[in-house]
Amino acid sequence: MPIITLPYDDLEKLTGTDRDTIIERVPMIGADIERIEDGSIDIEFFPDRPDLYSVEGVARALRGFLNIETGFCDYEVRPYTVEITKDKNIDSVRPVFGCAIVRGVTFSSSAVKTLMDLQESLHWGLGRDRKKVSIGVHDLAKVTPPFRYIAADPDFSFVPLDFTEPMTMKEILEKHPKGTRFAHILDGFDKYPLILDANDNVLSFPPIINGTLTMVSEETTDLLVDVTGLSDEVYTALNIVTTALAERGGQVEYVKVVNADGTESIPLDLSPRVKILERSEIDGLIGLDLPADEIIDQLKRMGYGAKEVDDGRIEVQIPRYRADILDNSDIIEDIAVGYGFDKIPAVFPMNATVGKSHMLSDIGSDIREIMTGLGYSQVMPFTLTSERVHFEWMCRERTDDVTYVMHPISEDQTMVRTTILPNLMEILSMNQHRELPQRIFEVGDVVINDKNGLHLAAVSINAQANFTEVRELVDAIMRERMVEYEVVESQDPAFMEGRRADIIVSGRKIGVMGELFPQVIVNFGLGQPVVGFEIDLLD
Repeated sequence: MPIITLPYDDLEKLTGTDRDTIIERVPMIGADIERIEDGSIDIEFFPDRPDLYSVEGVARALRGFLNIETGFCDYEVRPYTVEITKDKNIDSVRPVFGCAIVRGVTFSSSAVKTLMDLQESLHWGLGRDRKKVSIGVHDLAKVTPPFRYIAADPDFSFVPLDFTEPMTMKEILEKHPKGTRFAHILDGFDKYPLILDANDNVLSFPPIINGTLTMVSEETTDLLVDVTGLSDEVYTALNIVTTALAERGGQVEYVKVVNADGTESIPLDLSPRVKILERSEIDGLIGLDLPADEIIDQLKRMGYGAKEVDDGRIEVQIPRYRADILDNSDIIEDIAVGYGFDKIPAVFPMNATVGKSHMLSDIGSDIREIMTGLGYSQVMPFTLTSERVHFEWMCRERTDDVTYVMHPISEDQTMVRTTILPNLMEILSMNQHRELPQRIFEVGDVVINDKNGLHLAAVSINAQANFTEVRELVDAIMRERMVEYEVVESQDPAFMEGRRADIIVSGRKIGVMGELFPQVIVNFGLGQPVVGFEIDLLD
């Protein structure tokens, strides 16, 4: 989960309390203290709370939780004085765009670092490593409005952040550290996103790098925040960054966006979302019959606006920076957090039941007995993985049947696996110091097209590993399961041509087996032949 470094000076000033109180109470809002240093504290937050990825967001939450300043934070937003026009060609490249201005911010060196850390944390937490969301923050005093968001020719040049000489956008993707890291996001496009001022000075080349001209420093007071991407998370990120800057005394200001067709929009919206809670919902989930005034008090402690609209119903105002509030159950959880889980009494269930093993458990148990009898060791890797490992390293094309994690905790856990073999290859890669042969298997869950499945996969690494070994293994498994099968030539690029086969049962493909393709072996850093198979146990 994200670990955020919070300087004590900043945190105490913004919270209005002392560090000892903060250290004692911050775990109660859903955080774990990772380490306590002389000048700062490192705190691990749940990935579904990106509004807590900064000292400003944590201070805002703590002020409410400690009853220093409760209720809905109603940020004033002034009318626009600046506009940005969108080029018609940008909609085919990176269409979703949000922006705002924050004036009168007071920065210190730690505050600048906190802002940069917030950007990077949001790039992961909301942006899928900048693919869905990328954020730019600019010193407004160094550029001249109005601004333009355009699709530019790759030969357009400017001085990127951390460099002193101009580079073309194409060169940035090939030579700049940020460019080489994120160039894949712009694969296949013949024009690239660019934000310019009235004098053609570059603010940002999203989602890659800002221009060095608008770099934020301790002297910066007025900022332009731009957020680009592919989804509505753009607006959530804009709300989080903008309100964080407002917590430092900044005055938020709308920016008008003029679209290519002449229509206009204001992308910043800090007005609350409103939901109605029924008392029966609250009592049923928390298990306590709390009076309405107690519920309202706890909601206000957690940063909501709340009032009783009629008997048994409570109207709740939800801040726009709370990306984690999807339905009423999320609000009710916050009521319990405010009330204190330690105050909720534990009660034994009133009903007694008789259980039995589930069909899937029986299947898994039988398979594990077969595999261990064949000399294979069971492993239990994570079901979360990354597109890089799952597709790129396996030399497989990316598919549309993937379930992605809304708030990934790291670049290595962005999706739920659809196959098990990549996980087993990772385990082999991490155990190269162990003697060979290594033979491992897993019976585990996969998710394909938002549906759960149960797969069996196994790999064997040794100097003599070949197709005969894996075919004999599959034969033995199918014989023990009393399943008739046949094989046909496979086209799976993870395996070697001529040494791979699809596993067919009753005319349907249920799996694949063979010798892993040499590039796959190299991608995982292995140096010996590997054979493996994977079958769907429920098909």
